[in-house]
Parts: sequence; structure tokens; C-alpha cells
Amino acid sequence: MFEKQPETLQQRVKQLATQAIQQSNPTAWFDVLYSESHGDVTQIPWAKLTPHPYLQDWLTTHNPQGEGHSALVIGCGLGDDAEALANKGFQVTAFDISPTAVNWCQQRFPDSSVNYVVADLLALPSQWHQAFDLVVESRNIQALPLSIRSTVIASVASVVTAQGTLLVITRFRETELVPEGPPWPLSNSELTQFTELGLDEVSRVLFYEPERVDIQQLRIEYQRQS
Repeated sequence: MFEKQPETLQQRVKQLATQAIQQSNPTAWFDVLYSESHGDVTQIPWAKLTPHPYLQDWLTTHNPQGEGHSALVIGCGLGDDAEALANKGFQVTAFDISPTAVNWCQQRFPDSSVNYVVADLLALPSQWHQAFDLVVESRNIQALPLSIRSTVIASVASVVTAQGTLLVITRFRETELVPEGPPWPLSNSELTQFTELGLDEVSRVLFYEPERVDIQQLRIEYQRQS
């Protein structure tokens, strides 16, 4: 989330996130931002109306055959990543905490096979526990404060089935110092929590945004131990 954007939008995102944290409801601001946009995609800083390039690169490189396999997209936004997985044959569930975003997905893709649902990453349905063969977590953890990061990471890890794959796309920080945000890039110690939760790191690829070479981004592939 939060690629290059106008300063005023950046300020609004920070304001909403700060207010939500102060109200002890750190995920509340997402639907406020979607609602305030009134359907204007330019007011959603992470919406590009195309699959995330690091996910698309993984799909192109690995060419997974999704038929007979389930996939979950965490914080699906406007649905482009979910549709990319559906096009590979996966049976896709995609959720967002924002009802506005989920409605937007359903309007954009009225004939989609994707099951778009409203759900909270901090309180996932019990039937999702270790239920998905492929889980895509793209830039959601970094949008939530460090005070709940361990809880969020545990929740993400919990939905990956035995021998299933988790893809994490995130900004990365080399220091353990608390960063300013949002977003709050992940550190190595935070990423290590995935391995402590039974996921082996298969690969790690470092990317730089063309216009933001000062910002490190990672795509990490994990697989749950059998």
C-alpha cells in the first residue's frame, strides 16, 4: 500500500490512521477512505486497477495451475489480484474489512468466480483455519501499527493449509527501530515470526520502485511445513 501519491492524500491517510489507532480500532479507517472517495480511484492510494506487479511477476514466472486449489486474497482492495488468481484457475476467496471496497469489487467484476466477502483480519472465520492452498498478503501488514503486528502476522499464517504457499509483498526496513507511518515497513525480526509459526521461507526477492529507489520492497514465498 501507499505508493507515490499526492501530499494531500498522504496527509489524509495518516490522519485517518492516527485517529483509528487513538480510538483503539486500527483497521477502522480503510472503509472511511473508500467511502470518502465516492468511486474516484485516484483517492485510493494503493488502487492501480491492475494486479500488483510483484504478484504478476510471480504468476508469470511460476505459472501455477490453480484448478482444484483454493486461494485467499487478504485485504483485496478493488479486486485485481483476486481476479489474476481466478484467471489461473484458483477457487478464490477475497476479503476486505471495507464493505465499500467489497461492493466496488462486485460492481467491477459482476460475472466473477471470486467470492468477495467482508471480513476482519483480526477476527477471521474459524472455517478458514489452514484452509487455503495459496494465500496472498500484499501490503496489509505494513498498513497496521507495530502494536498489533504479531497478532496480524499470526492471523495471516493461520489460513495457510499444510504444504500451502504464502506470498507476502511488503515494504522492508533493515532496522528494528520503530518507523514513522503509515505504512510501517516490516523488519527481519517481524518476518521471522512466520517461520516461528511453521512456515519455511522458500524465496526472497528484493524490489525497488522505479521512482522510489530509497524504499526497499520484498516478495517472500513461504511454504507451510507438512
